[in-house]
Amino acid sequence: MPQHDNDFTRLELSLPNCLDNFRYFRSRLEPSTKLLVLVKANAYGHGAVEMSAMLQQAGADYLAVALPVEGIELREAGISLPILVLTAGTDFFDEIIEKHLEPGIPNLFTLSALCDTLRQKGIRDFPVHLKLDTGMHRLGFTPDEIPALIERLQDCPEIRVRSVYSHLAAADELTEDDYTMRQIRIFTQGARTIEQALGYHPMWHILNSAGIERFTQYQFDMVRLGIGIYGIDPVEYPAGQVVRRGLKPIASLKVKILQIKTLQADGSTIGYGRHGIIAPEGTVIATIPAGYADGLDRHLGQGHASFLLNGHRVPTIGNICMDMCMLDITGVDAKVGDTVTLFGEDPTVTEMASILDTIPYEIMTRVPRRIRRVIIRK
Repeated sequence: MPQHDNDFTRLELSLPNCLDNFRYFRSRLEPSTKLLVLVKANAYGHGAVEMSAMLQQAGADYLAVALPVEGIELREAGISLPILVLTAGTDFFDEIIEKHLEPGIPNLFTLSALCDTLRQKGIRDFPVHLKLDTGMHRLGFTPDEIPALIERLQDCPEIRVRSVYSHLAAADELTEDDYTMRQIRIFTQGARTIEQALGYHPMWHILNSAGIERFTQYQFDMVRLGIGIYGIDPVEYPAGQVVRRGLKPIASLKVKILQIKTLQADGSTIGYGRHGIIAPEGTVIATIPAGYADGLDRHLGQGHASFLLNGHRVPTIGNICMDMCMLDITGVDAKVGDTVTLFGEDPTVTEMASILDTIPYEIMTRVPRRIRRVIIRK
């Protein structure tokens, strides 16, 4: 896929920060608890292949993706860790089997279709993961569907249940702990019933990043680490409540200045729509190769956001274009080729998300594949 010239636009991925974040969450778990890391949606925009390679080095036990095509990409890139496909569907069973992926099973339709495929191929003990709906109400078996699930499982020796799992809806919401505990109770009851019927112990897992932070006692056999591994706080605590995590952002989006212009107040303006106003004493602008096609939301234009240049914050000026935007660098010593940090340690993705009234997940997953991901190893 075409990418920006590596000399001008790049998403730097810090291996040391990845290892530090991994060790932090690992320290909250019992030695026997397995750690699965989510690398779906191109690893939350960070780059699935690059992140998976780092996580394999860090010591992750499992990876998880949303779609079969994501798991196939990782296998073809040489990633050997077990991979859970959360939304396996029914159209890619051949590829899932061939690439040794492990599908999540949310309903009887998917389970029956997989059993039929495995039977036709003469495959037994194929690993699957059963999704229970404990209150998220998105996918999964509800408690009243478990008897029918057990009946179907007992008629399908072609599969081996590798794990039973569910997803917490509000582990990051301090006011919703009663609901979280309700989900954990429903999950425990369902998982225990399935295990008794199977006659063996599959792994149990329900904790996400926020759950690892706040409900560590329910880590069971495995936990699923998502946004936390990328250095973004999974829980927003009230102002004044200090929580020391030590998480570090893995990704830094950096660009280099393409051109610098000194403009005079002669009646002309900057950018589309003439929203960039030149100051009476003149304005110095820098043009950088990043626009809304690179995940830089147009609402960050017209001075709503500022980025880091040579130790100074410089605001956007005028509208953000598709592939470029302009910055007001008046008073800042800079030259063509200098680096501008759009997000990283300063400014952070969380700050950008706050400006846009959204969440860091959305900011990161907007970074397109045309931007090169570069692993920084020290």
